[in-house]
Amino acid sequence: MVLSRSRYLFLAGTLLAASVHALDQPSVKLDNAVFTGTISGNVSKFLGIPYAKPPVNDLRLRAPVPSDPYSGTFTVNTFGAACPQQAIQFPLPAGFQSTVTNFLINGIYQGDNPSSEDCLTVNVVVPYGTQPDAKLPVAVWIFGGGFMDGSPNSYDGGVIVQRSIDLGEPVVYVSLNYRLSAFGFLASKEVQDAGVANLGLQDQRQALRWVQKYVSAFGGDPSRVVIWGQSAGSMSAGTQMLLNGGDTEGLFHGAFMQSGSPLPVGNVTRGQVHYDAIVAQTNCTGSADTLACLREVPYATFKAAADAAPGLFSSDGMIPTFLPRPDGQFLVDVPQKLVASGQVANIPIVSGDCDDEGTIFALMAVGNITTDDELRAYIGAPFLLPNISSADLDQLLALYPADPSAGSPFDTGSANTITPQYKRVAALGGDIVFQSPRRFFLSQRAGKQPVWSFLSKRQKTTPVIGAAHGSDLSGNMYAPGDLTDFLIHFVNHLDPNGANGSATPAWPQYTPESPQLMTFVDGTTPLVISEDTFRADAIALVQELSLKYLL
Repeated sequence: MVLSRSRYLFLAGTLLAASVHALDQPSVKLDNAVFTGTISGNVSKFLGIPYAKPPVNDLRLRAPVPSDPYSGTFTVNTFGAACPQQAIQFPLPAGFQSTVTNFLINGIYQGDNPSSEDCLTVNVVVPYGTQPDAKLPVAVWIFGGGFMDGSPNSYDGGVIVQRSIDLGEPVVYVSLNYRLSAFGFLASKEVQDAGVANLGLQDQRQALRWVQKYVSAFGGDPSRVVIWGQSAGSMSAGTQMLLNGGDTEGLFHGAFMQSGSPLPVGNVTRGQVHYDAIVAQTNCTGSADTLACLREVPYATFKAAADAAPGLFSSDGMIPTFLPRPDGQFLVDVPQKLVASGQVANIPIVSGDCDDEGTIFALMAVGNITTDDELRAYIGAPFLLPNISSADLDQLLALYPADPSAGSPFDTGSANTITPQYKRVAALGGDIVFQSPRRFFLSQRAGKQPVWSFLSKRQKTTPVIGAAHGSDLSGNMYAPGDLTDFLIHFVNHLDPNGANGSATPAWPQYTPESPQLMTFVDGTTPLVISEDTFRADAIALVQELSLKYLL
């Protein structure tokens, strides 16, 4: 690798600064305040900086309010609180608890406690010694967790920044917190009428405004910001591209999306049943203004009512109870309709999925689904393809047969057949929630803006779950791995191939004529190019039915 003179000087300065950093803690001036961070190896971390006023008391269930100008001195060397988490339960069959809970808790959702309503903070990680005039590109991480759990505290941005230093392509890493569960995605007619839907997305937007205002003080370039997320964070990144008619407002300039695309979801009033239940459980039913009442109930009371709704890994289905839904104001229409009408930010995109996205979620449901009739009831219930007709369901199930060799984990023959319907449910759910929305999104945008896509088939031999949802994150991105390098190239060049297309093998753009995928596989040849044509007829039908029976 040949470094430019400017990059050489930057790295030399960084290494020199790192050799003496024990003498000085990093600090940054924002407005009239000085924030002092901490040092970890060759990186500086500024953690838990508030970007909005605490959404408590009368600010609960309202749009985020920017923080007042900063003044004073602050030590920011620990993460802020996680936003309130939905209670998690794993309704797993006997014998599978350790495999899945170890994967989820130890591999993905770590360190999310303690939590508090006062949680709207950002974290900034930079190469040690970075000066305000460095103009480094910025990667803004949006965590996943089904819009109901998770926090940035689970992810060490120092891994990404250190790898960027090693590659000679340094970046600034920003991670943000946003409200979850009923605190951030309460949905009902009352919520729609009050204009307070999709508050978690509004939090993300406010954090991006904070980045524009302040990231230059850390050495970041506000004109070179890439939003990046996984799962709900990836869905968030895609949805941010649809807001404001596709106008980014200059807040971001590229998007890197792992396992999540905008979903074909129904109107915010579809959440009425959960809203009404929360109102009843908080004794707000008789109030003339139930939203005002919910703002006044004690935190523990509101949290308990939210926790009573189906959780992220409930056996009820694969669609989160609380998630972004069209409200006619902030998210003005069904995301797929916005995509089809071209109301999408015209920026470079990387978007990909894991091969076995549906396995973890299907595992939670297998105890309830052992026959064809139970499967038909599951698919047509309110949480998946509600009220699907018998004829459409017949056609769908014909393309997703009970044959274990056709199910997920894919390409594993009759292995992992823990129940007669498990692999079938996993294949269906993974395509409905992940593969179909990704393929629809990219097929609509390919040829109109730079697009790259990937498929992660690594960890295929993991018992029962295979190349599961999140396996690209725990086993590659934050490891770090080759996906990390592609991300860093993309943040620096808006092309995962890096400067002058130096990646090997070259990652081809995804086009209508040639929808190629960078494919991550196990074995001696870890990267291969494949075609995004698997299950073509089945996924095409899923796209059609998802728009007909909105999630």
